[in-house]
Amino acid sequence: MTTFERDAKTLELPWPFTGREDELELIRRASAAGHHGIVVTGPAGCGKTRLVTEAVRGTDCARVAGTPEIRHIPFAAFAHLLPETVSLHRAVQLLSTVRLLLVDDAHLLDDASAALVHQLAVHGRTRLLVVATDGASVPGAISRLWTGELLPRLTLEPLPHEETAQLLAAGAGGGLEPLTVNRLHRLCRGDLRLLRDLLSAVREGGLLARDPDTDEWAWRGPVPVTATVRERTAGLLERQDRETLELLAFAEPLTLDMDRFDLRVLEDLEARGLVHVDDHGAVRLAHPLHGPVLRAAAGRLRARRLARSPEECKAALETEEAELARRIERADVRVACAPVGEWLVAEGRPVPAAYAAVRARFSRLRGELREAAAWTREGLRETAGDPACRAELALAAMQSGEITDLDADADPRVRAWLAAARGDLDTALGAVTEAYDAVRLGAPGKAPAGGEFAPHAERGAREAGAAPEREAMSSAPRTAGLGHSGEAALRRHDVFTLHADALARGDGPALDLAAERLEERGFLLFAAEAYAQAVHAHRDPRAARTSRTRAVALARRCQGARTPALSGLVLGELTARQRQIVTLAAAGLSNRQIAEKLTLSIRTVGNHLYSAYARLGANDRGALPWLVELPDAQPA
Repeated sequence: MTTFERDAKTLELPWPFTGREDELELIRRASAAGHHGIVVTGPAGCGKTRLVTEAVRGTDCARVAGTPEIRHIPFAAFAHLLPETVSLHRAVQLLSTVRLLLVDDAHLLDDASAALVHQLAVHGRTRLLVVATDGASVPGAISRLWTGELLPRLTLEPLPHEETAQLLAAGAGGGLEPLTVNRLHRLCRGDLRLLRDLLSAVREGGLLARDPDTDEWAWRGPVPVTATVRERTAGLLERQDRETLELLAFAEPLTLDMDRFDLRVLEDLEARGLVHVDDHGAVRLAHPLHGPVLRAAAGRLRARRLARSPEECKAALETEEAELARRIERADVRVACAPVGEWLVAEGRPVPAAYAAVRARFSRLRGELREAAAWTREGLRETAGDPACRAELALAAMQSGEITDLDADADPRVRAWLAAARGDLDTALGAVTEAYDAVRLGAPGKAPAGGEFAPHAERGAREAGAAPEREAMSSAPRTAGLGHSGEAALRRHDVFTLHADALARGDGPALDLAAERLEERGFLLFAAEAYAQAVHAHRDPRAARTSRTRAVALARRCQGARTPALSGLVLGELTARQRQIVTLAAAGLSNRQIAEKLTLSIRTVGNHLYSAYARLGANDRGALPWLVELPDAQPA
């Protein structure tokens, strides 16, 4: 087994604090004057300590922390704040003068320290920020802080995908391509310590390579078994039922049938949360990190005997592709399990162009534009010039604002979307008709695969032929003059009919309803546009503000999407100071120049920009000119 150890002399600097804007503001409010504090809980490694540390930065705050080694010593955590011998009553008196107290790892406090924290909460003179880990045994005095309603409780969820991507961009020292971000996010499941450890090991092990098309870093190949990885999988390799776990590990990305195993062994593994059995009786390892660890620990001969080859995955990949295409045709692009394609990418294996095009389209319809482009590039490496992949790459680039004009020979789907985005529905519908005729008549080179135009059957072509029309209508700023063919096509899926009808009537509540339905089906970018359109349609200012907030929240998850319907909304989400700094940054001023112009410190300017990036869904200042140049960007 290959392990990666880091030089103990290496100085590791903390990554910039990224994401968690709403939680940060909530903790700051709870720790301000007039409040009693808050309890923050969450899984190990999710960033609880970093979050509360950021919240109290610059304040006069006393700190204590529980540790397992001294849990038997009374008031051990408070040793630096209290005299050597003290009663609980006296300790409460002495600490009542402390205005703000941060209690980290409260689940590890000794009983006397836990009782002291509880009494401080009862007396209410000291504002408390208490941090504890979910799943750990917590002293009763600590759990009664929230069960007894002495303090509110904030339960942190794992860092979502979009904020993980921002964190990696800020801390990796260079951009990571989307499929690498997805892999890291999937492996770590919100454990930020593990995320940092894995990325450091990948970088130091020389496992990152530049993508020649984007100049981003890509990671392909095995998972490094670092000290942190071994800690997270402790006991896995010593289990008596390791043989069953290994069989599952080497079967990945495929699943195995339950009848291949000893049922008692499986029941025990399932009870311990090590395996997952689905409704069809298929078994797989429950945690994505366990498979790589088990495979790394096996010898070469055993690995060669048990490992799956790409040929064995071919049928499963075709099934996966067909299911994604069916989901697209049914207008249902909610998150789908598609592990075979992800395994091919992770292993650095070729990805068939047909699969890549379908996967790209599925991602693009979800608003995952950078992922869509990444999948097309995987397909083009296998089949250079594939028309379906090229079309999807162009569509993703256009919806990201990277392409604003095309030549006359461009794929008709691409021309349809661009024309619709400009409000030219006649040209858009003409391009849709051209694309549909190309499929119906079998014109060479004009029938891209991937669910939008299914070349396998005329029925599939008729059903899928409406897809770009639906995209065009949903993306366009108006729907007047659709004509009977456009209306008929939109009726194929009620959610698109609802959106187009509400937009044509300028009905704000109906647009909100359409946005909800689109979001439920996974069409996040279309939902964001529907909410954005509702902002201008609402007569009630409060309803307009709600629609604006929802539009921006969804747009942040769409990886830099830039469509006309979203114009003018994002800047309104910033504070006045953030808008001022963003405008200057978009004009090309450096942080130092902005600081001098506004009489601020360079660090303050940088902090404002980081917060603005998070709210705008931007990775860096390269996206800012598009946001600032919008003519109708108004403060909220």
